[in-house]
This record gives sequence, C-alpha cells and structure tokens, in this order.
Amino acid sequence: MDLRQLNTFQTVATTLNFSRAAEALNYVPSNVTMQIKALEEELDVRLFDRLGKQLVLTTAGKRFLTHAKEILNKMDEARSSVRHDNEILSGTLTISANEVVCAYRLPDVFKLFRSRYPRVRLIFRSVPNLQIKQTLFDGTSDVVFILDEHIQSTGLAVQPLTKEAFRLFAAPDHPLVKQDVLQLEDFREEVFLINEKGCPYRTMFDQIFKQADIDCTSSLEFQSAEAIKQCAISGIGIAFLPEIVTEVEVNRGELVPLPWPIPELDVYTQISWHKEKWLSPIIVAFIETATEVMTLEENNQSVKT
Repeated sequence: MDLRQLNTFQTVATTLNFSRAAEALNYVPSNVTMQIKALEEELDVRLFDRLGKQLVLTTAGKRFLTHAKEILNKMDEARSSVRHDNEILSGTLTISANEVVCAYRLPDVFKLFRSRYPRVRLIFRSVPNLQIKQTLFDGTSDVVFILDEHIQSTGLAVQPLTKEAFRLFAAPDHPLVKQDVLQLEDFREEVFLINEKGCPYRTMFDQIFKQADIDCTSSLEFQSAEAIKQCAISGIGIAFLPEIVTEVEVNRGELVPLPWPIPELDVYTQISWHKEKWLSPIIVAFIETATEVMTLEENNQSVKT
C-alpha cells in the first residue's frame, strides 16, 4: 500500500466513477482499476460494489475512506510544514453543494480559484440538501456550501458568505401579477411550485402559510430549481425561489416578481468544514477565494438595488 493508491482510492470514492477519477488524476482508466484491485487484494476486502454501471462504497470502503483521508491530510500537513510559503499550491480539493449554489454562486469562485492555483485539482459533487453536512462527517468532502438559515453546529465550522433574498414569481399573464398589492388570502387555491420537503427554504415556505392558517394551497414539488422556474414560465403556478435563480428570466420579462413582501428570511449561502479537519493551505486559499467572490457579488447587488 502506498500514498498513490490511497490518493487514487480517495478520488474514486469521491467521484464514484473510474473514468472521471482517471481524468482527475491524469491516469488511464486501466491504471485506476489496477490500483484499486491491488488495494482490495492487499486489504483482502471489497472496497467498492459494482451495481451494473453504478459504483458504490461498501461498508468496509466507507470505513477505510476515513483513514485514507486522515493519512493524506497528514501528508499534506507535513509537506506544507517544510515548503516555502511562496511555493505554488498543488493537490486535490473536494467540494459539495446543492444545485442552486452550484449553478449560480460557484462558477465565479471556481474560475478565480483556478486562475490563481492552476495546479490544484477541484472535484465537485452535487449533493442533495439533506446529505451535504454528512459528507463532512464521513470525509467525502473537504468543504461544502449550504443554503440555509445561519447554522449552529458543535462539529462543523460555518461561515456565512452572502444573504439570499427570496420572492414569489409568476408568468407575466398570471392574474395576480395585475394586482398592486397582495395579501396572504389572495393565494388561496393557487398552485405553488416548490422544492421537495427537506429543503431548508421549503420548510420556511410552509411555516409562512401555516402561521396564516392557509392550509388549502396546492403545490407541485420538485428536486430542481430549474424545473420550478420553467414550470412557472409556462404558467403552471407560482414559484418560490431565490432571486439569484430568476435574475435572467425577470430581465427578459419571462417571470415577474409578485407584489407581496415575503416575511424576512435570514437565509445565507454558507461555507462549512469539519472543526477537527486540518485546514491545509489549499483549503484556506479556497475559503478566502469564496469569501472574496461572494462578498464582491453581494456588494454589487447592493449597488443595483
């Protein structure tokens, strides 16, 4: 067993795909397969199950991943302690986030980080809201982005980056668009397009109407913000989304924000990491880059409004 095998195992465990792992590591796929096979033979245990075309970690693989991450983190720490501060950073960083943050907040972060640290491999995983925090505890992510109210956690370090505004949006020909002022009662019998239960801001949406004793609203649930947006444009119902998701469609006139002020929601895009994790220079650099980009975006948004 050597560090190269551990690094390969970690990359495969993160991507759950031999071809993507090989691409990230700049190996041919057969090399990756050979290294994993050799590791499994040495450990005398299966680390992955091949379920058709799907690759999943076995229970033993999940346990081994925790130790592999610790060893690789220690090696990064050791290398960092003997390198000059001005040496170019290199290594691998695994990031997880949900669909909204990935599509609308992270591209600028990734672009700036890559321009500054081209030798760092970025591995991104799109993860459902309910599973994001767990990836920090099981070691499959180095840092994650969370869209939620400010999180208090004993095991995680959390840094809010930018506040997210939410609105109700409808197609231009929706009857409620014509009204100057809306009350909660106006929404009875309307169809709402919302995220599935478990999404943090879906819970907030439910609380708003529950407090007003409006339980008869009907809704369609989606996993994708893009699906919600497209259905709203088609006139199927009213979408509840962060403003950043609909900025382009509002400017085109395809969606209109409804004239109803949503009660204050303290929702932030936040970056998080495990408190016990050693913050390598790569992680520190990424956190600093994300903070810089999102602070700039928030300031620009303030100027626009």
